[in-house]
Amino acid sequence: MSLIAFWGAVELGLVFSFVALGVYLSFRVLDFPDLTVDGSFPLGAAVTAVLILAGVNPWLAALIAMMAGAVAGLVTATLNLRFGILNLLASILTMTALFSVNLRVMGKPNVALINQDTMISPFYGLGVPEYYVRPLFVGVLVIIAALLVWRFLESNIGLAMRATGTNARMARAQGVKTDRQIYLGMAMSNALVALGGALFAQTNGFADVTSGVGTIVVGLAAVIIGETLFRTRFLLWALVGCIIGSILYRIAIQLALGSDFIGLKASDLNLATAVLVTLALVLPRLRRGGASK
Repeated sequence: MSLIAFWGAVELGLVFSFVALGVYLSFRVLDFPDLTVDGSFPLGAAVTAVLILAGVNPWLAALIAMMAGAVAGLVTATLNLRFGILNLLASILTMTALFSVNLRVMGKPNVALINQDTMISPFYGLGVPEYYVRPLFVGVLVIIAALLVWRFLESNIGLAMRATGTNARMARAQGVKTDRQIYLGMAMSNALVALGGALFAQTNGFADVTSGVGTIVVGLAAVIIGETLFRTRFLLWALVGCIIGSILYRIAIQLALGSDFIGLKASDLNLATAVLVTLALVLPRLRRGGASK
């Protein structure tokens, strides 16, 4: 694997770290299986691309994309809490609807951002190779996002949210408004995912309606790999594990697709993804089984 390919994989892993953080909030903190991310990721990319082409500041475009993602999360939470639809089915319904919404937003399946100013544009031309600039920029944003999520989850509201995910009945008995925590958590989760989509569009130069396919698998893989590497109860390290897991996942995918002796092609991406996620799920169980004998 070449140096440029390596840093490209790191860059993509950092972009999907926002997805991993969002999935961590919904799956691990709230215990809410959420497939909305497959729709909110391209939603963030679509909103950002359209706004940038309309002359909106890229930072403001990313913020609006986060708000759009938060609304998508609130829709899923509303279907579940207000109308009693099973959480998994509610997220599938929202994800399905978002495909059409994203097409409406973009007006076509693909929008290019060639020669458009992005959040990263001011950092070009400083004598640093382009394949370093993008991962460094996204990496700084990921670190800031992880620290903010950590501080939030350590606050009183965050503790209430964690209690809701651990035992909602007990949390309600302690006076926690669990529905409110789910609404907030789902909004935050999908806002982070949409931010990942916004950065994906700006770093890759396009937004595509199909870019969200398999996003939930990528996010889960990052979380699982991170938990396998960082077996800790310390919340900050768990979030760091999500980021590192996302990067390692992308590097592993790049290695698998770039290894001639394996014989994989770009069309085998989903197969490689499924194998890596399966290994990440199975290996810890095998290790525990071996240790218990």
